[in-house]
Amino acid sequence: MIYRIALIHAVRVAIQPVADAFARHWPDADRMNVLDDSLSRDRSRDGTLTAAMFQRFTALAEYAASTGAHGILYTCSAFGPAIEAARTGRTVPILKPNEAMFSDALKHGRRFGLLATFAPSVASMEEEFFEVARAAGRDVELRSVCVPDAMAALDSGDSVTHDALLARAAPGLDGCDAVMLAQFSTARARAAVTAVLDCPVLTSPDSAVLWLRRAVTGG
Repeated sequence: MIYRIALIHAVRVAIQPVADAFARHWPDADRMNVLDDSLSRDRSRDGTLTAAMFQRFTALAEYAASTGAHGILYTCSAFGPAIEAARTGRTVPILKPNEAMFSDALKHGRRFGLLATFAPSVASMEEEFFEVARAAGRDVELRSVCVPDAMAALDSGDSVTHDALLARAAPGLDGCDAVMLAQFSTARARAAVTAVLDCPVLTSPDSAVLWLRRAVTGG
């Protein structure tokens, strides 16, 4: 059986990293991409998740479900509460961008680093990570480093500078048991970041695709 997975993006640069993760872990999935790049602009402008934003995320989930999607993955990390609201009462698995990576990270110790490029997402991601840890009965430490210039470089098409800026910032997270690359778009820098750290470096797309495959197929 071929399973359809709806991928809902708020930035164009998130599309390729998740496509690469599907190629590695679930190549026969029927991927459907939905892009609304005004979501990230509106989130930055408003500084918070508005009621209108919650409604938009619910509408996106309804649309994806109407196409026959067997699972839905949102790929932008700044909208956690809106995604939680969108999946309330639905039977189709709906995954927030980072929750699978957060669960995977807990296997590696108790001191963690978060390397981000989109500042509005950091506070909500930190809160979500601690929620996942509390649910697992874990006492953890988390340090975050945000490199907005890396996102700007990637948006302008300069992926080399994006990766180099993240690698330059990564030593600020020395001493962690694992470092998480916060945005889907940062997954492309995994090799560069791994080269300067002595701990596992986790990415959201890989963890999310593996989680969805298990949730949808049972294997």
